[in-house]
Amino acid sequence: MADSRAGDDGELEASRAPLLEHLSELRNRLAIAFAALLVCFVIAYPFSRTLWAYLTGPFVTALIKVRGAEAAKVGIEIINTGAFGFFLVQMKVAFFAAIIGAFPIIAWQVYGFVAPGLYKRERAAALPFLISAPLMFLAGCAFVIYVAMPFALEFALRQDVVQGPVRVKFVPRVEEYLSLLTTLALAFGFIFQMPVVCALLARIGVLTASAMRKGRRYAVVGIAGFSALVTPPDIFSMMIMAAPVYVLYELSIWLVWFIGRARLKSAAELAQQAGSAAP
Repeated sequence: MADSRAGDDGELEASRAPLLEHLSELRNRLAIAFAALLVCFVIAYPFSRTLWAYLTGPFVTALIKVRGAEAAKVGIEIINTGAFGFFLVQMKVAFFAAIIGAFPIIAWQVYGFVAPGLYKRERAAALPFLISAPLMFLAGCAFVIYVAMPFALEFALRQDVVQGPVRVKFVPRVEEYLSLLTTLALAFGFIFQMPVVCALLARIGVLTASAMRKGRRYAVVGIAGFSALVTPPDIFSMMIMAAPVYVLYELSIWLVWFIGRARLKSAAELAQQAGSAAP
């Protein structure tokens, strides 16, 4: 009985040691990711006003389309209603820039934590995507700044009423404007990882194009729900989010199909070589 209890205690200690090692590694990698985020924030904060001016670019673009270049020369009006409102906006702008700047380091820390649990071929398949993931994240942010936000703000500006005794003018608050832009930018930045993740799963043989086609109806429901969650409560903003995400899903299907076809071709060539090498 004592020997059995001693054996159980030994197994418990043996399983506890790897767990503690994993937790220690997780703590270290989280510390590195947080340090990278903090360093990027400290670097970005002195330029927060310049970055804020850059982020108002979509508003200027929409204003030129709706009211002409002369209106843009006068300038845009975004109001601040709090004593510390614009200071908090600058903090958020710096934090937003820090997330973008630290994203490659964060992605590498995630890979470094999960890599020991992967097979060699899975690690080899994942490495190229550490480069494409930050690029796709930037592409998602750029899509918001140069396409989605100007389109949404143009729609908002066209709702102004300039006739009659009562005038309605779209004048956003700084907090609302920044919140909408950063929420959409971060959401699209992560959503644009869809082709990267799907391609990675296809490379290791987990995902197929036929499975994605069969799950299309569920993907549509999921995309609609996600879009409703991260956008303001109106159908127009939801459609701005959902339409490009669905296009990304369809592109991911084609990408997975292409990778699957390449894998089958490579496997057939290896089998042919093995057959010709056999006596």
